[in-house]
Amino acid sequence: MTKITEQKKLLTGFLIMSLLTMTISLKAQIRPMGNQYYENQYLSNPAFAGINEGLNINIGYRNQWRSIPGSPVTMVATADYQYDKVGVGLSVYNDKAGLIGRTRVMGTYAYHLPLNGDSRNLHFGISLGVMKERLDMQNIIATPDDMPAERFNQRKAFVDGDFGIAYTDQRFTLQAALPNLKKFLQKDDQNSVDGSTYFMAVSYKIGTALDVVSIEPKISFRGAKDIDNIWDLGTNLKLENNILSFMGMYHSDKSSTFGIGLSYDKFLIQGLYTSQLAGERQRTGADFELNLKINLFNKQK
Repeated sequence: MTKITEQKKLLTGFLIMSLLTMTISLKAQIRPMGNQYYENQYLSNPAFAGINEGLNINIGYRNQWRSIPGSPVTMVATADYQYDKVGVGLSVYNDKAGLIGRTRVMGTYAYHLPLNGDSRNLHFGISLGVMKERLDMQNIIATPDDMPAERFNQRKAFVDGDFGIAYTDQRFTLQAALPNLKKFLQKDDQNSVDGSTYFMAVSYKIGTALDVVSIEPKISFRGAKDIDNIWDLGTNLKLENNILSFMGMYHSDKSSTFGIGLSYDKFLIQGLYTSQLAGERQRTGADFELNLKINLFNKQK
């Protein structure tokens, strides 16, 4: 009887931890990396792969809600390259929230079609790859040979994809994307949480890199299953030759993102801070993000 009671307690603990993990994972997934708004738009829309000349490499790290155990940690790396009207890209995304870890590897093909001259372009992009989820067996609250946990880790990686489109000219950008196409095309019972369902954004540049100050206001909309859709409103301010940049975005979930970037030659380093929701600030802490961008083989530099 004692052994059965102990097993029930372990199973109950495992279920409680799983629910907490999924809650943390859902909130982590719908909060995007801050650099996707301006410095690495390829993260949110595959149509931006190869949109800039040369080879663009981005590496990012984010730590969310540091004051709670099992807080989400995200690492992402992307590389995209432009060849004539074609852009190709590769993205590797890894995050861990609670007991659940995810790795997503995507390859991207984009086509950049000029419209009435080089200043107006229509961009199409599609990504295809795999995603793998796993449970941290070392920290799980259950028996070492717990079958549900083992079956979770035995699941195979599944195929996923993203699609995006964008219109750009020298100042105006209009874009839309459908991430996680597997969820969009069919019901997905394999993935543990539902993330973003769509992304749309519009922005307008005022000034150029040669001006003392240039700004780019932007508004975006993000759809997410089972929670309210989110809109973001903010701007990116850059000093002459883009040597120093300041970003600020307000989100409809009552959080805000602020960032500062420093550019030198082919390198850009950016740090971002995201405040938490009003009820979460005292008990979860803020999000901190650090990004490095490298632009190689750009003849214009």
